[in-house]
Amino acid sequence: MKRLIRIGFLLVALGFGAWAVVSKWDGIRAGFAQLSWQALALSLVAVVAALCGGMMTWRSLLADLGSPLPFRPAAKVFFVGQLGKYIPGSLWPVLAQMEMGRELGVPRSRSAAAFFLTLPVQLGSGLVISGVTLLASLPSSAAPYAWVFLLIPVLAVVFEPRVINALLTFGLRRLGREPLERPLTRAGMLTALGWALLGWTAYGLHLAAIVHDFGLSGASLIPFSVGAFALSWCLGIMTFVVPAGAGVREVAMVVVLAPVLGEGPAITVALCSRIVIILGDLVCAGAAGIAARRDVGPTHDQTTGKPV
Repeated sequence: MKRLIRIGFLLVALGFGAWAVVSKWDGIRAGFAQLSWQALALSLVAVVAALCGGMMTWRSLLADLGSPLPFRPAAKVFFVGQLGKYIPGSLWPVLAQMEMGRELGVPRSRSAAAFFLTLPVQLGSGLVISGVTLLASLPSSAAPYAWVFLLIPVLAVVFEPRVINALLTFGLRRLGREPLERPLTRAGMLTALGWALLGWTAYGLHLAAIVHDFGLSGASLIPFSVGAFALSWCLGIMTFVVPAGAGVREVAMVVVLAPVLGEGPAITVALCSRIVIILGDLVCAGAAGIAARRDVGPTHDQTTGKPV
């Protein structure tokens, strides 16, 4: 039964991912025709690196909470679970990760805590790096979304482990669950933030490889690309009801890129970026699923020691 549920989950997720491509096919085809194969290859490699940065952010938080996982099983749980973001609704990825993690001995509450902690870590680090890089490269490009940066002080407070642990304890009690056995530490949070920042840098390189073929070059290319992508991702992730921030991220990216590239090329770049990321998700999920078959995960709950 579990196998059938997992297959059904993958088919639905892949179906919505395919719909995201087909619905914008004309613009995608025109955009890819303007890109060199070198730019596409570099962009895809950078996306895979960025997705790995996101996985390591989540993995470091999960380990700090008491469930360290080997790289390959952790990659399978994260990347396959993340395909759920293409299904409408915000809970599919965490539900998938909770069930897959349970098979490796990770308590469901711990998987959920790591998932929901990853979002503010990525959001906060994304806002910080976008503010710094856009102000350093092209300050006017961030002007339409200056209000977003007001969230940075709020998220900075949330990054304090004592605050996070108090919020997690309160939430679990409200749900009638036992508190987490191990609180989050400052070292764990700093490790997660470090991986998140590396991920944003890789995402910026992915966008820079595409933007370069549309005429943008020079010293500001990489910092501007890092900031443009991070800001558009943060705006997209705030729209939880849309699959993977579909549409919102592209609109924000067009607004940021249009003053530099022009509206037409900006739209094309945003569509190409979306498709390369979908391909990256599929590559990571497929590779992680194949590699994890070589590992045999723990068969006991990492908290109680009882068989899973």
